[in-house]
Amino acid sequence: MRIETTRYLQCTVLRASGELDHAGRVRFSACINAVWDWSAGPVLVFDLADLDFYDSSVIGVLAMVMQRMEEEGSGRIILVRPSHHLLSVLRLTDLLSHVELRDSVEETVAELMLQSGEPGSPAPEWSRATAQSCRG
Repeated sequence: MRIETTRYLQCTVLRASGELDHAGRVRFSACINAVWDWSAGPVLVFDLADLDFYDSSVIGVLAMVMQRMEEEGSGRIILVRPSHHLLSVLRLTDLLSHVELRDSVEETVAELMLQSGEPGSPAPEWSRATAQSCRG
């Protein structure tokens, strides 16, 4: 499993590819914990479209994030391009109502930048990002 994180001022994007099974869940959870404070809230944008395989571990990861956000009283989870199967599972587990759905990482980041900006704010500061791969 490969996990790539990108830090923006308004959100953190987590892209996962490969296989998300129990071992991957442990790595993915550790990665999320490592980047938790990268954005206010936090606002976590998950791009899971390149997962070749996932089991119930994906629900465990999202449930862990939701629980922590609930305990802290803030945060947003945005899923980009979730598969029909994942949407069905989220619906069945009643987790779908706790996430926001989007079609594109780029559009999501742009939307968040516009929402947080003051009229006349300089755009260059918004676009700064740092990318890294999580290892664990």
